[in-house]
Amino acid sequence: MTTILRPTLWLLALAAALIPLPASLVERVYSRGIYPAFQPYVTRASNMIPIAILDIALGILLIVLAARYAGAIRAHGWRRASVRLALSLLTTTAVVYLLFLATWGLNYRRVPLEAKLDFDQSRISRDAAVRLATHAVERLNTGHAAAHAQPFRPDVLQQSFVGAQLTLGDRGRAVTGRPKRSLVGLYFKRAAIDGMTVPIALEIILNPDLLRVEQPSVLAHEWAHLAGYADESEANFVGWIAGVRSEDPVARYSAWLDAYRHAVNALPRAVRPTLPPLAAGPRADLVAIAERYGRSSPAVRRAARGVYDSYLRANRIEEGIANYEVVLQLMLGTRFEDDWQPRLR
Repeated sequence: MTTILRPTLWLLALAAALIPLPASLVERVYSRGIYPAFQPYVTRASNMIPIAILDIALGILLIVLAARYAGAIRAHGWRRASVRLALSLLTTTAVVYLLFLATWGLNYRRVPLEAKLDFDQSRISRDAAVRLATHAVERLNTGHAAAHAQPFRPDVLQQSFVGAQLTLGDRGRAVTGRPKRSLVGLYFKRAAIDGMTVPIALEIILNPDLLRVEQPSVLAHEWAHLAGYADESEANFVGWIAGVRSEDPVARYSAWLDAYRHAVNALPRAVRPTLPPLAAGPRADLVAIAERYGRSSPAVRRAARGVYDSYLRANRIEEGIANYEVVLQLMLGTRFEDDWQPRLR
C-alpha cells in the first residue's frame, strides 16, 4: 500500500468517526434511501451461504495477517515485522470501520424513533409499568399452553415484522436474515449474548443455547437491526411490536415474556408482590431462562459488557449497554391503537 493511501484511509476513518452529521440528513438520504436500496440484496446473498460469513472473513483475515507477518520476519526481522503488522492492523481497522458505516453503521445517527412515534415522556410512570406488567401476566398465563403446544413458525413472525415496519412508516422492504450458527456461538454461551447482526455481511447469528420461548424475540430484534434500527432499544421495540401482533402463539408469548421482565425489573421490590401471580408455566420458563444465564461465565460476561458498552458509546449511544432497557420507556410513553399498533406523530 502506498505511503499516501494508508494515512488517507486513517484520516477518512477518523473524520467519519468525529464529524457530526444532521440526523435528518442521515434519515432521509441513508436510512430511508441508500440503506434499504441495497440491504435486501446483501442479506439475500448472505442467506444463500449456510455458514456464517463472519467466520469465513475472520479466518481469511487471520491467515493473511499471519502469513504476511511470518514473511516480514524472514525478510526484515521481528522488530520491523511487528511495526509493519501494527500498521497493517491500523489500516485494516480503518477500512473495516468505513465499510461498517457505509453498509449499516450510519443507522446509529438517524432520527430517534421516539421522534416519529406519538410519544410523551409524561406517560412514563410507576402506575404505567404496573399496568403493563399486569397485562403481560394475563397474556402469559393465557398464552402459555398454546405457546408450548406447537413449534415456533418464523414465517408467521416474518409477516407481522413486515407489518411492524409499515406501521412505523417504513416501506417494509427489509429482507429478514436466516439465523445462523457460528464459531462465536461458543463465546455467546459464555458471555450470555443472545444474538448479533453482522454489519457488512448483514447476516444474523444467534446463541445456540436460546430457549424456544426466547428465539422469536431475539430473532425479531435482529431483524429490526437488519431493517436499519441500530439503536438497541429501538430494535427491541420494533421486535416487540412484531411479536405481540403476530399470529404465531410462540412469538406472542415470547414478546410478552420480554415485556413482563422489563416492566417488573423497573418496579421497586415492594411493588412486585402486588402484581397478579404468574401461573406455574410462565414461572418455569423464567426459571429456565435464568438458569441458562447462570451457565455463562461472570468474568466473560463482565468483559463482554464492557467492550459492548464502549462500542455503543463510540456510536453515539449515550446510555451504553443500558440502552437495551430504554425500550420500556418506548413501551410506556407511546400511545397505541387497538392490538398494540403504535401511533405516529
